[in-house]
Amino acid sequence: MQTRAADDERYRKGILFQQLHSGPKAFVMANPWDAGTARILTGLGFAALGTTSAGLAHALGRRDGANQVGREETLENARAIVAATPLPVSADLESGFGRTPEEVAQTIRLAGEAGLAGGSIEDATGREDEPVLPLGAAVERVAAAVEAARSLDHPFTLTARAENFLYGRPDLDDTIRRLQAYAEAGADVLYAPGLPDAEAIGAVCSAVDRPVNVLMGGAGPRLSVDELSALGVRRISLGSGLSRAALGAVVRAVREILDDGTFTFVADTLPYAEANGFMPAGAGDDEGRA
Repeated sequence: MQTRAADDERYRKGILFQQLHSGPKAFVMANPWDAGTARILTGLGFAALGTTSAGLAHALGRRDGANQVGREETLENARAIVAATPLPVSADLESGFGRTPEEVAQTIRLAGEAGLAGGSIEDATGREDEPVLPLGAAVERVAAAVEAARSLDHPFTLTARAENFLYGRPDLDDTIRRLQAYAEAGADVLYAPGLPDAEAIGAVCSAVDRPVNVLMGGAGPRLSVDELSALGVRRISLGSGLSRAALGAVVRAVREILDDGTFTFVADTLPYAEANGFMPAGAGDDEGRA
């Protein structure tokens, strides 16, 4: 049974997450993939966290973008991250884990029950023959998600994603049309991952009247927080960037061992005491739990 204290904490996080989007410059929403990385990122000073579908898929030994991770696994991961941090957490809810607007709305309601302060819904299908939904169907799903978000007992920031650039459809005009339609349907934040350069990012920010999230963990431009803020960006996410950085360190270390028979990689690892220091002192320590 939900307690009043838990309700108050969810409300506090929801308000805080909303307020972060109206700050004087863009904020970075780091992306943990489990409770341990959530604790580390919290301890290092981020203001908010977001889950990563690719980071979770890879941690489970599965391929991302192929509908191999279900709604309950995604929400279980989100609940673990929420419980590990006092920060607001937004979830990558992929395409809403359903074909119909009603199923997408149910995903948002369950995300709210999991203690999330926000979540994103994308217009990708996971199908090679039609990777992106027709605009009309995508708008219906965003509208259903917005209605479900507004029905929750705490503020929930709904992000709508236009996936064109991630799926071989580099059509900036259509991407902007989609984001404008999602804003009209009530989305709080707009997001088009994979924008190729500063000019495209600036065009998106100038064309919409909602906060824009930009991905800085992929193959796109390498712009600073200040540069993105000047373009009009209000939130920066890293996607699977941090999880892939960790995997990259593992692969480099293993290749050194197998190819050279040496262990110099140890010099660059996080010291044991520092890693341990990010974690609670004991099993009964509820510090940082929501």
